[in-house]
Amino acid sequence: MFHTCLPAAARPATVRAPAAKARRGKRHFTIDIHAHLFSVAADALTKPHFKPEDETFLVFSNEATREVNRKQEATIHERIRLPEPRLADMDARGIDIQVISPSPHQYHYWTEPELGREAARLCNDRIAEVVAQHPDRFVGLGTVPLQAPELAIAELERAVKQLGLRGVEIGTNVGGRELSEPELRPFWAKAQELGIVVFMHPAGTTEGRRLAEHYFVNLIGNPLESTLAVSHLIFGGVLDAYPRLKICVAHGGGYLASYPGRFDHAHQARPDCRLLIKRRPSSYLKKLYFDTLVFTPEQLEHLVRLYGSDHVLLGTDYPFDMGDEDPVGFIAGATRLSSADRAAIMGLNAARLLKIRIPAAKKPVAKKPAAKTLAARRARR
Repeated sequence: MFHTCLPAAARPATVRAPAAKARRGKRHFTIDIHAHLFSVAADALTKPHFKPEDETFLVFSNEATREVNRKQEATIHERIRLPEPRLADMDARGIDIQVISPSPHQYHYWTEPELGREAARLCNDRIAEVVAQHPDRFVGLGTVPLQAPELAIAELERAVKQLGLRGVEIGTNVGGRELSEPELRPFWAKAQELGIVVFMHPAGTTEGRRLAEHYFVNLIGNPLESTLAVSHLIFGGVLDAYPRLKICVAHGGGYLASYPGRFDHAHQARPDCRLLIKRRPSSYLKKLYFDTLVFTPEQLEHLVRLYGSDHVLLGTDYPFDMGDEDPVGFIAGATRLSSADRAAIMGLNAARLLKIRIPAAKKPVAKKPAAKTLAARRARR
């Protein structure tokens, strides 16, 4: 099977982003951490092996939801496959750089290992191809066949070292297996060694028997999946064992990001909640990053209060209907955030994590944090 990649010598070490196009109200450099690209080649490869029971969104959806999803697919057909329509949308929405990652339906964890590896290669090659065509507008996150950890590690190294991708997108479980299971520890070790970003995004839920109506499989199921996955990473000791991991959780981190006190209480009150970790669970949450896809300014401000503006990144879920079509306006609507907070959230945090150079004209003047802010940040650490 033929695979294309851009030789490492032909790629700059970092992206040099262009000055943003003029847009009313846009003041800060913007990077969208949460945008998806669909690989036609990977779909063609895996479709003959697909069974409906492999797709939890299908299993736990009623016919009304399936019909809406079919119409959405027709609406976003070109935008999720091709760079040109998304470039126009980025310009209209004030996005300077988009971090493209696979459609969550293309993790292909249900496939046999060899097929999963080939599908991941095709997805990653397509992302690298789009990045190479527009290196000033896109950076890429790949996918790996986590159902076969050794193959996943090999593909992760290829994606990062040969294709120049900046990290990987993963699901919240691997065919029902938790991300904290021992066989996946080598993957986490390699992700930490490479210093790459791991973007965690659910692809349906295994716990969907009561979620078929009203699109609950997404509305409740996706945040629930992220909550479960992060909880297992914390209580299972993964974040303790690999403290330098750079994990960003989609959809504002799910429900757990807003309810850490219950975990801290249980950790203190019950010995079965501290079998593998000694520190308070919320201390591990403060090491994570969260996107802004929470839909209300008050919830965004709450995330910033809990974890700091340096741990929140602009994300839109492009091009799906559950996304944010005005991310700049949304962040601007969080009136309790300072200009420095907004600059960090809109682009500076992602630039730091993904090693993206921001044009000098777009860099805000650094201000010395107030003593109270410094003390708060130290306390979070």
